[in-house]
Amino acid sequence: MTRVLASLRIAAIGAFAATAVLAAPPSTNPTPAPGPTFDTNQRATLEKVNNYFNSVTTLVGKFVQVGPDGNKTEGQFYMQKPGKIRFEYDPPSPIELISDGDTVAVRDRKLATQDVYPLSQTPLKFLLSDKLDLMKDASVAGIYQDELFVTVVIEDKNVIAGTHRLMIMFSKKDMQLKQWTVTDPQGYDTTVAVSDLDPGKRLDPKLFKINYERVLQ
Repeated sequence: MTRVLASLRIAAIGAFAATAVLAAPPSTNPTPAPGPTFDTNQRATLEKVNNYFNSVTTLVGKFVQVGPDGNKTEGQFYMQKPGKIRFEYDPPSPIELISDGDTVAVRDRKLATQDVYPLSQTPLKFLLSDKLDLMKDASVAGIYQDELFVTVVIEDKNVIAGTHRLMIMFSKKDMQLKQWTVTDPQGYDTTVAVSDLDPGKRLDPKLFKINYERVLQ
């Protein structure tokens, strides 16, 4: 049961990180080893991914999440760059996640708790960046494509927490975001698939407001 509860709260981070990364203090990353060499086509594909991310300033849609234990949850998400996102999980899940641009808060309505983490210590920082250049800002481990999807694999290394692998998939036809999977250092996967994406909505700033007084109570 402990593992199930932990997985649910960890997965609320948009399936981007495990507890060790979120709880770890800022630390100096090890000197990166030489990365893979990409050919001209792969670099062109990565540039398309950069262009997609950098063209999106707001995004609203539905999500379905499958955690390491196979538990499936779903809900709505709201994103406004730079740095802001909100995941609202449908009942019976009590979880809600908010990033206000600096901090990520995970609320458990059932337990009346709220945990907060620096946004910079989660891989959410990649998707919520105002301007993203994956070749410079991330450790890209692989770029793949087939008839339907373009896939980019990123490694997020931390000397304390170990290495997390983030696999992001896009539609090859229009480069729209389709899903992402995070593999934690223990090999557990969490996948989030998104749909009904709307990049044109104006969002209420209150969606991204964190009540920090809850942490002090």
